[in-house]
This record gives sequence, C-alpha cells and structure tokens, in this order.
Amino acid sequence: MKKSINKFIYSFAAIVSFTTVSIAQNAAKSDELGKIALTAYMPSQESMPEDTTNMLTNKLNQIISTNGIANSSFNSRFIITANANVMTKDITATAPPMTALTLDVTLYIGDGIDGKKFASKSLTLKGVGTNETKAYIDAMKSINQNDTGIQSFVTNAKNKIIDYYNANCNKLIKEVQLLDKQNLYEEAIFKLTSVPVECTDCYNKTMAVIPAIYKKKINRDCSVKLAEANHLWNANQDYDTAVSVGEILNSIDPSAACFNEVKALSSRVGKRILEIDKREWNLNYEKEVGLQKDLIKAYRDVGVAYGSGQPKNFTYNVLGWW
Repeated sequence: MKKSINKFIYSFAAIVSFTTVSIAQNAAKSDELGKIALTAYMPSQESMPEDTTNMLTNKLNQIISTNGIANSSFNSRFIITANANVMTKDITATAPPMTALTLDVTLYIGDGIDGKKFASKSLTLKGVGTNETKAYIDAMKSINQNDTGIQSFVTNAKNKIIDYYNANCNKLIKEVQLLDKQNLYEEAIFKLTSVPVECTDCYNKTMAVIPAIYKKKINRDCSVKLAEANHLWNANQDYDTAVSVGEILNSIDPSAACFNEVKALSSRVGKRILEIDKREWNLNYEKEVGLQKDLIKAYRDVGVAYGSGQPKNFTYNVLGWW
C-alpha cells in the first residue's frame, strides 16, 4: 500500500504494568517540569520607568538561567523579583548635561502565592545617561548574574524551595486527590510533575501517585474521542471523512480501556472505504519497548499542555517584601 495519510502508526512504550505514547509537545517546556523553577516577576513601580522594568526583568531571567534554575513559562509558585530605590540623583556639569543615579536595588526570591520571602540580595548600582530612563538602564546593565553574592543568594533560595516541597508534600498530594475526585486530571498531573527531582522524597511520592490519575485521563479521553469519531463517521461515510476519523483515532493512547473499540471502528471504516471507494484504509500498529523516561515525558507533556493554557497575566503576593 502507498504511504499516505491513511496510514497511521502507533508507538507503544511498555513499562511497569501499562504502556503509553508520548504526546508531541515543546521539549523545552517539558524539561521545565521536574526542575526547580522560577518566574521573573516585575510589578509596576511608580519610581521606575517602564523601559527600566523591562531591562530589570531581562536581568532577572539571566540570573535564573545562569544559576541552574528552570525559567518557567508557566505561573510558577516561586518567583524572583526586584525593587529599586533612588539613593542619589545628580545632573552633571557637562555639555550636554547628564543624569547620574545611585540606586539601591534589592533582589528577592520567594513563594509568590503565600507571599513568603525566602532570600534577598541588596545591590548598589550607578548609572549615567542623557535622561533618567537611560541612567536607570545604564545602572541595571551592571548587574552581574555571575557575581558570587548573587549565586549564593540563588543557592539559598533553592534550598528553601526544596524545604518547602518536603514540608508540604502530603498537603500537595491531598490537593491532587481532591482534583482527581473532580476529574481535573490535567491540573492534578501538572501539580505533581512540578515537584523538582531534587526533592527526592516528595518527588518519589508524587511519581507513585501519577500513574493512576494518568490512566483515568487517557480512559476519559478515549471515550470522548471515540464518540467524536463515531459521530463523524455515522454522519458521512466517505474517504475524506475516513481520513478525519483516522486523525482522531490516531490521537488515542493504545493503553486506554476502550482501545479495542477504537480498533473495531477502524476495521469498520476500512471495510466500508474498500466497498465504496476501492481504496485501502487501515491502521498499522508498531510496538516498541520504551523506557521509564518516556513515561515520565508523557506525564510532563500533560502538565505542559495544562500549564500553557493558564492565564499569563498573574498577580503575585509580594506585600511586605520591600
């Protein structure tokens, strides 16, 4: 048979007592989950020009990436933020006159949900520019993400984040169990896969909880997608519809409980297309043994899909941090 869209390949990743297929997602985002992650958060500050806020946000992102932290694309619970105060402001006796600033900039890392500050680091910065905004930007450029003081600040905060997960692991699992009862499987998996590998005890506990929730998710998805495919096929039985049906069936995890029904539908579609269109239409299954890392990736892909769909403009609680 010619290679065409009517050929669909299923890859089976067998591990422990069930199998899974990795969901196609952005690999970089998937890698964020399972690592200590921070979100750079800069609330608007009256004393700071907007262009300066953007510059400082970029510096915070550099600190994250340089010091072995995942730069979260999602609304991470943990944030890095900063506050700047003008200590001195002078106009130079030059032609043209320049604005010279001395800034007290304090960096913070903490729990942006509960509003708990974990670590802080104060910096004295100086900048000169043709106006105040440019003087601010010039000062921010001097923040060195490789500075040993900043590295110690980040390391201290990382240890506090690990302590947080270890201390709140049972609470997290109870929250996830409630989400499970509400059939909010994606959110539950997102929370579980967000626990960093460095939090060994908590990470192992959460990884033990995920498989049962993931199984419920793929079973639910199978039922929904199978119903959609049946409705589509019953409404119009031609080759183009068969292709659309195949695309739906191809997105169903072969380890789902209703997969025998998926195969039965694909068989009916194939027979009907051969009758009315004289063309072959079938699904081919190729099994391959996978590794534990494939299964973990499948879990994290679910978490990524959920996290990517959350609102981007999130207001964190930094009351009392400065």
